[in-house]
Amino acid sequence: MGNKKISKKERQRKLTKRLTEDPFLTDEELMDIFGVSIQTIRLDRLELGIPELRERVKQVAELNYSKVRAIKGTEIIGELVDLNLGENGISILATNKDMAFKKTHIIRGHHIFAQAESLAMAVIDADVALTGVANIKYNNPVKAGQKLIAKAQVVRKRGNKYFVHVFIYVEQEQVFRGKFILVSIDE
Repeated sequence: MGNKKISKKERQRKLTKRLTEDPFLTDEELMDIFGVSIQTIRLDRLELGIPELRERVKQVAELNYSKVRAIKGTEIIGELVDLNLGENGISILATNKDMAFKKTHIIRGHHIFAQAESLAMAVIDADVALTGVANIKYNNPVKAGQKLIAKAQVVRKRGNKYFVHVFIYVEQEQVFRGKFILVSIDE
């Protein structure tokens, strides 16, 4: 923003606009964007009635859980922040030390796989489905505390089979790739 100081009113207007465009900005990121202290950002949010990041993510996720058909929304690993049923979706998983190996602090693969598979299940437009095939690749290790952003895309549907690609990123770097074939089962 440079050294030009803007008024509190103008800063709060711009803060509201930025968080509308990207509700997942952290207070630390906002502090850097606006060149003010973390306390100033928190006070601005408080005055504007804008909840903290965790609460904003939860609010966005709750809107998407109701759209999911193949599994219960609560079975999704991570927060479902975007969902276009039958097309694509995004989930965010905040990792912690309980998910990691004690010695290396590297996240265990099954947590990453669970996020990918549950997002793949969430995006397909089916009542009941199972994973038929999973072709996965772990590109880079993930350290405890890093935030995983998973993006799923339904690339093809043939009969009762859905072909879904899931890519997981940490700060724009791809850490996982999964190609799933999910089979829809009529109850």
